[in-house]
Amino acid sequence: MTLRRAISILSLAGSVLASALLLAETPSASDSKGALHLTAKLVNVQGAPDSIRIDVLRWSTEDERSRLLSAWELKSAPAGGGRGAGKGAAKAGKGAAKGPAPAAAPTEALVPEVELARALQEATTVGYLWSSELSGYALRYAGRTVAGDGSQRIVLLTQRRLGALNQRWNPANGTQNKNEFSVVELRLNAQGQGEGKASLTGKITQDPAVKIVALENYQSLPVVFSDVRPAIVP
Repeated sequence: MTLRRAISILSLAGSVLASALLLAETPSASDSKGALHLTAKLVNVQGAPDSIRIDVLRWSTEDERSRLLSAWELKSAPAGGGRGAGKGAAKAGKGAAKGPAPAAAPTEALVPEVELARALQEATTVGYLWSSELSGYALRYAGRTVAGDGSQRIVLLTQRRLGALNQRWNPANGTQNKNEFSVVELRLNAQGQGEGKASLTGKITQDPAVKIVALENYQSLPVVFSDVRPAIVP
């Protein structure tokens, strides 16, 4: 082997090793299983500043998304238009032979937020949101859309409302919503960096672009998760 060839082989090996080390040190948002790992800083709430970790173990399936959306649209609600309708009808049937049927029990009005909260309790956990609190928040839905430029829009639904057990998530301005769950929406660039907001004060609405609920008037809401970026995965 000539000296020139030996030097060429050593140079190539050095380049490969350098590339491998660079990749090992570069934070990666997604692992080989398609999970997502992000860090962020909590802002504009009483518990700020705080470090946030978001771990999406897997993305929700189409069937899981469809069941949650059906709950929001009240398509999976009991027949009869309310939770007291069936009991009232049964009582009326028993008393029909003895005389005039008693007045039907008042029915409970169906509310999209209530039905979705109920469905989220029955859904499978797909990830977690962690803060300095002792326990994290289970994510019962995780979905994302990716634009042509690589930017991402991620929607997460928590089983339990952010700040349900304390005042840490109370907005710096405004009053905390009292839904039993929270919607978190992240807007990230192609490198997985950006910001996020949550349904702390804003309204929730069905959004055709993500095929699930999202934050209404996202642009007008205060940032809750700043400096969102990929976490370093071991």
